[in-house]
Amino acid sequence: MDELELLKKDWNKDKSDYKNYSDTDIYPMLHKKSSSIVKTLFYISIAEFAFWILVNILPYLLSEKYRERLETSYENPLFVGLSILSLVVIVLFIYLLFKSYKAISITDSAKKLMESILRTRKVIKYYVIFNLVMIFISIPLSLYFEFNENIEFHDQVESMNSTQTMVLYAVTILITGVFLLVFWLFYKLLYGILLKRLNRNYDELKKLEV
Repeated sequence: MDELELLKKDWNKDKSDYKNYSDTDIYPMLHKKSSSIVKTLFYISIAEFAFWILVNILPYLLSEKYRERLETSYENPLFVGLSILSLVVIVLFIYLLFKSYKAISITDSAKKLMESILRTRKVIKYYVIFNLVMIFISIPLSLYFEFNENIEFHDQVESMNSTQTMVLYAVTILITGVFLLVFWLFYKLLYGILLKRLNRNYDELKKLEV
């Protein structure tokens, strides 16, 4: 029993020491960590932007057939509109992340730091949702463009019976679902780990505000 009481006293003492340490030193640590995380997210977004540009440019440079099909697709205003929208959203996402990083870097208030963390979380959440919606839209649209612009594919679809058509729809839905799952897991891994760390910082800041 004496050993148990001693253990309790040591535990309470440790908690008290931790509390004093938190009040005096933990905010600069959380500030530095949060700034570093958002800076990393910013660099990741730039790398992702460069990756998608590379993915689109390389086939265009290496394949004449792809180049011809892409030029034909650009005659469709819907395709052009979606391409421009995607580009604008990615640039806006990079800008907002950079803005969050600058805001966190210069803030001297725990409340403002919490607000910056919340904004960063929302920006990434909406960006991931937008990308998943674009994937959901893009695959059926690609099939639609192929149907209208590829004569051979158009004739094949036209010659299908109802069962084959249903199979085509089912395969399209399956492919869309697989792509959505793959990209969701990709973004979960890419941004999820850093967001968890950012969330932990936010929770610690809430304790400081109490």
